[in-house]
Amino acid sequence: MRFVVSAGVVALALSGPLARSGVAQQQQPDWNAVQIRTVALGPGLYVLFGQGGNIGLSVGEDGAFVIDDQFAPLSEKILAAIRALTPKPVRFVVNTHWHGDHTGGNENFGKAGALIVAHENVRRRMNPAQFKDVVGRSQQAPAVALPVVTFGSDVTFHWNGETIVARHVPNSHTDGDAIIQFVGADVIHLGDTFFNGRYPFIDLQSGGSLEGMIASSSRVLAMMGPQTRLIPGHGEVAGARELTAFRDMLVRVRDLIAPLVARGMTEDEVVAAKPTAELDPIWGSASERFVRSVVQSLTRR
Repeated sequence: MRFVVSAGVVALALSGPLARSGVAQQQQPDWNAVQIRTVALGPGLYVLFGQGGNIGLSVGEDGAFVIDDQFAPLSEKILAAIRALTPKPVRFVVNTHWHGDHTGGNENFGKAGALIVAHENVRRRMNPAQFKDVVGRSQQAPAVALPVVTFGSDVTFHWNGETIVARHVPNSHTDGDAIIQFVGADVIHLGDTFFNGRYPFIDLQSGGSLEGMIASSSRVLAMMGPQTRLIPGHGEVAGARELTAFRDMLVRVRDLIAPLVARGMTEDEVVAAKPTAELDPIWGSASERFVRSVVQSLTRR
């Protein structure tokens, strides 16, 4: 099996919100330099780190079950990492949302026979020619890259001896986010509803919102037990402490910025006031972009 890098899929992956989110750069990454790092989370369950969104992987007798697939030029490296763990084919790819650093390999894995699954709004964002009610930065993806199974609220897989539940979390990072829970292993993949240790990107033009991100974090915290492990969309594997800190940071930023907005300050004036100065040393330097997205989220009707 040899994957072919489609110019269309690479263009989709490196366009739209990714350029603003910091995932994609002005120039394409050096794909040859990217290494896929595999970390075991339990029997048959792994997370793969590379370039883009973190990949969840379940392997076993039924075949490989993949959560997100990063960028098209990395598909062969990702497949090699999977083959090092199992000779079974990739049977399912579940997308946590539509952004290209999580769906860029869809075409390659779809052509190789994997069934692509996602929330219905993921298909809409990737297939605007069919769903004309969706506007924004979406770009038409090849048909083979589109989800062939979509869900509204949730869907359950009984696979590799596990119960795997994909649950929609409304209007968080986007309007099509899903968190994927491995019930037996006590592991949850949060996609980009959780950026571990850094300010998140909220894709307002794709239906994301600050309040939705706070709500999704609180929802996952309520689902967790003392040993639950979390796969964030970006960053290292985490637990309740890290997600609590992330949720509390979002609440703190909202509480810092909301009074400024209520006083009638413009977006530029809020940025100039540096409301996140106390948090920037902990959460990163991308504060201006994040502050602007918070202001827009709080003032959007």
